Amino acid sequence: MATEKKMIHTAIGNYFVTSYLEKALERAGVSSIRIQKTPVATRIELTVQRPGIVVGKRGSSITELSEKLKEFGIENPKIEVVEVEVPSLDAKLMCEKIGRFVETRGNVKQAIRIALREIMSAGAIGAEIRVAGKIVGKGGKAKTITVRAGYLKKSGDPIKLVREAKYTIFPKAGAIGITVKILPPGVKLPDKIDTRSIKQEVIEVIEVVDGEVVAVVEEKLDDLTDDAESIDAVEAKEEKPKKKRVTKPKARKKAVEEKSDAAEEKPAVAEEKAVVAEEKPAVVETTVAPKEE
Repeated sequence: MATEKKMIHTAIGNYFVTSYLEKALERAGVSSIRIQKTPVATRIELTVQRPGIVVGKRGSSITELSEKLKEFGIENPKIEVVEVEVPSLDAKLMCEKIGRFVETRGNVKQAIRIALREIMSAGAIGAEIRVAGKIVGKGGKAKTITVRAGYLKKSGDPIKLVREAKYTIFPKAGAIGITVKILPPGVKLPDKIDTRSIKQEVIEVIEVVDGEVVAVVEEKLDDLTDDAESIDAVEAKEEKPKKKRVTKPKARKKAVEEKSDAAEEKPAVAEEKAVVAEEKPAVVETTVAPKEE
């Protein structure tokens, strides 16, 4: 058999096995099925919401399931059962839950609101539920209802991080398709940057005098860096050159005019002093002769 035909034959066989397991384990709440063939055995991993239903009492159900899988041409099947950690964050399980609610009660909007509230309360970053089909009832037109909450990627490579599942129900009015998209918590998106807090390291400062240890002081590395920054700031402040005082041309011109006015006033003051000196009365010197005896 050619390689292409062998791959197609294997894919068709896996499809029939998966369809059978989903119908047989519908009550267990199947989330995903992985089939891996090895030279020794065929490993089948079942991720379910209720693993007890799959295993059964003393492993009776899983033994019957293994015997049934041999009819599909699977030799030596090894079944592993894994429990879903948070069912509210599983898109496939939420699709089936909405579908069962609509089939039993028929209220689509109420089912969407309850499911969206449950998804977001479980810690999801974002979610979207889309229901399309004969929602109104028999004789009504097809309608689409879309409800979103939180932050959800729609394009680009990060869309691979979004969990998506589809489910179809067939009520009397017509088919209804349900699509659920969930962005689980803890996902690292490329456009979200988290700032990390730097741990404070403590170092020992040992003071030694004449070969003897005088004191041991523990100091945080941040405190030392702050002191170093403050010292550098003080040194930079001391080395800062003084600015030269530059007088504007107008002010300089005004100062020159004031100096010239002061120089003109000085000779006037000297003339006034000379006039005052001339106006002073002359002092007459008189000599008194001695009396004769």
